[in-house]
Amino acid sequence: MVWIHQVNISGFDLNLLKVLDALLRERNVSRAAQRLSLSQPAVSNALGRLRELLDDPLLVRVGRSMQPTPRALGLELPIRDALARIEDSLNAGDLFDPASSQAHFTVAVTDYVELLCMPALMKRLAQVAPGVRLAIEPLTPTLPAEALDRGEIDLALGRFLEVPTRFQTRRWASEGLQVVLRKGHPLAQRPLDLPAFLQLRHLWVHGGQTRGMVDLWLQEQGLSREVVYTTPSYLQAPHVVAASDLAVVLPTRLARHFAALMPLALLDLPFALGPFQLDLVSVAQRQNDAALQWLIGEIAQLAEEQA
Repeated sequence: MVWIHQVNISGFDLNLLKVLDALLRERNVSRAAQRLSLSQPAVSNALGRLRELLDDPLLVRVGRSMQPTPRALGLELPIRDALARIEDSLNAGDLFDPASSQAHFTVAVTDYVELLCMPALMKRLAQVAPGVRLAIEPLTPTLPAEALDRGEIDLALGRFLEVPTRFQTRRWASEGLQVVLRKGHPLAQRPLDLPAFLQLRHLWVHGGQTRGMVDLWLQEQGLSREVVYTTPSYLQAPHVVAASDLAVVLPTRLARHFAALMPLALLDLPFALGPFQLDLVSVAQRQNDAALQWLIGEIAQLAEEQA
């Protein structure tokens, strides 16, 4: 016979769930206390009560950090979801006033999306929400799901191949691709065909990927190109190309942006890849977060105005 410890919710202090959520986010008693604006002894005492009520150590010290037990990991998302739903329900009737808001948002984007979106967004915020603050985090090709779940990131804006159903997704833009060469390049004056494209020496912006859209298409055809320079930075690529005979394939709006500033020529790809999609992704439980939904709406509106 397996004995299962039962918890009587009628005698359970629900404030302890906020403490457990903070401990699981921070994996550190002192940081959890700071997050909750409590003293460290108060959080330690709450952890002791949680251990007794749940009959589990919950967090155990491993070296200098605290690691959650399997029981704690199993509780992490349900507790976070429950707390978010309670908070959303309590705030559902609240009105968000951009003009007086002092909200802080953390947004994950690539450098190229930051260039296209954030200058216009900050100009807009200065007019309608001068107290709102943004912090930008670098974005890899993989959706930062855990950071979104933990509330470390409020919003991610980028191209994601897979988005779990627990997230809310809103289309931001569709983007094509163009070949970029310096204006004096021998092949810059005529349309590129596939043999000419393959003769070029290429710069590739990897953005954390192991294989991009162009190389995947070429691989499917049994072809390959010569990549002699790789960089994680979309913003540096045009500068390298403008000063060399290298070619780079860039998102169309970014290519046009730099062609207006630098001696660059833009050519169409000699094969059809179709557009890729850029999405705004946030935790679905925050659909009633009026401040976050307002920010998402502002960013979406900018994309429509720039299209």
